[in-house]
Formats: sequence, structure tokens, C-alpha cells
Amino acid sequence: MIDLKLTEQDPHAPIRYQYAVDRVLYTGKSEYQEFAVVTNPFFGRMLLLDGVVQFTDRDEFYYHEMMAHVALHAMPAPRRVIVIGGGDGGVIREILKHPTVEQAYLVDIDPEVTRVSREFFPAVAAGLDDPRVVHAPMDGALFMRQFEGHADAILVDSTDIVGFATSLFTADFFDRARAILGPDGAFVTLSESLHFHFEMVRQVQETLATVFPRVDLYTAPLATYGGNWWCFATGTNGLDLRAPARPPVTPTRYYCADIHRSCFLPDFLYRRLMEPGRTGF
Repeated sequence: MIDLKLTEQDPHAPIRYQYAVDRVLYTGKSEYQEFAVVTNPFFGRMLLLDGVVQFTDRDEFYYHEMMAHVALHAMPAPRRVIVIGGGDGGVIREILKHPTVEQAYLVDIDPEVTRVSREFFPAVAAGLDDPRVVHAPMDGALFMRQFEGHADAILVDSTDIVGFATSLFTADFFDRARAILGPDGAFVTLSESLHFHFEMVRQVQETLATVFPRVDLYTAPLATYGGNWWCFATGTNGLDLRAPARPPVTPTRYYCADIHRSCFLPDFLYRRLMEPGRTGF
């Protein structure tokens, strides 16, 4: 057993998280980022990209379920979904639980994410070989510019809003997403932490609001993400995502109808978030 301490290199966090490491299972580097797979006595296997924890065996379902199910359950019958990022397959796994889904595009710029997930996180990558999945290993912004057709949901499961991921948070990218979605479609993107990245969360909301008629924000508790109170920003052409349109798919470990109704930021907190100059509630 290796007795190591891993200090996470989160570029946005005002503190540093440290994890005990039992074993280093893999280290490597792709054209885009550095990889590490390690084991921790509490969280089990952990995937790190550029020194930042992406998910762990113990708690990955919180993120993947909340990224996928809130938007899709607000629709009676979602059929086509686009996932930008998410090469590990966790969001795809959850999307495929919806019986009406006919096609799910997986658009990740780095195919190494998929390879590493298949090898070290088979439970996360379990849906990647489903015939409904269309693999498109390319830049997400370019895919969106070239895509011809309609989607019911576009889910952005990217790394933090730095480096090559910044192209997924521009008004042009959001505008292209709006055009691809129908009147009852939904766009969802990760939006960092209300504890650590308050101004960044507001900036994403402000940019979304220049494009989408309706924007909103919901949250989830994520133990291994900086600030722990993690955000998901949403934009629609009018659809209200705050209430589920049908019973939850199964199985899920965290998402349910009660969580769906309670996860959105209350109106009074949302108003505070959007006040210019505020740096916290």
C-alpha cells in the first residue's frame, strides 16, 4: 500500500482539498490534459484531470443523475439528447434509463477520457456501447456549429470553466444551443459552486439570459467538488423545468421527484445572486 497524500490543484478554489491515496492505478497525458486514477480508503477509485477530482466510485451518481434527470424529467418524452463532454459515460448511462430516448450524442474532445473510464470505471461507462449512443470525439463548440437537426436536451458535462472548456460558455455557443432545441427543449451546463465561485455562477446566468427566454439554476451536494454546493445552469425557450412531468425512471440513488422540486434555487436567493457587485449571499 502506498501512503500518499494527494493535494487537489483546483484553479478556482480558495482552499485545497487533500486525499489519502492507497494506490496509484494509472497516470498518463493526452493532447489536452493529464490523467490520474488513484484509490482512496473512503471514496474508492477517483479520476483526476489536471490534478482536479472529476468523480469517485462513492459519489459519482449525485452528479451524473442530477446532470441528466432534471431536464429530461421535465419533458413527457425526450427522444434526442446531446452531451457535450462527459466522455466517461456517466451522464449517458443516466440518459439511457429514459425509455423514450432514441439517440444520445456523446461529444468529448478527448477520447482518452472514454478509454480510461472503460478500463477503470466500468460501472460509469456501462452505457457507452448502447446502440443509441452516437460517439463524436471532437470539439463540442465545433460539433454544435456543424450539427443539423433538432435535440430535446443539450447537457454540457465539461471540465471547469478554464482552458479549452471556455468555448462552451460563450453567448455564441448558448445561441447555437437555443437554435437546436425546440420550444420544449432544455439546455443544462455545470456552473461551479455558490460557495467558491459566486461571481462566476452569476456570469453564466447573465450570459444565458442574453440568449434564452427562460433561465434557472439548480444545485446538488457534491462532496468532492470545490465548494460542495454545486450548480447547474439551465436555459429553455419557455419550458419550466421546476416540476417533473412524469414519474422518475429507475433505478436512481439520489434523484427523485422531491429532489427535483426542491433542488432549484429559491427566488429570494436567486435575486441576491443576480445583484451586481455581490460576492456571496
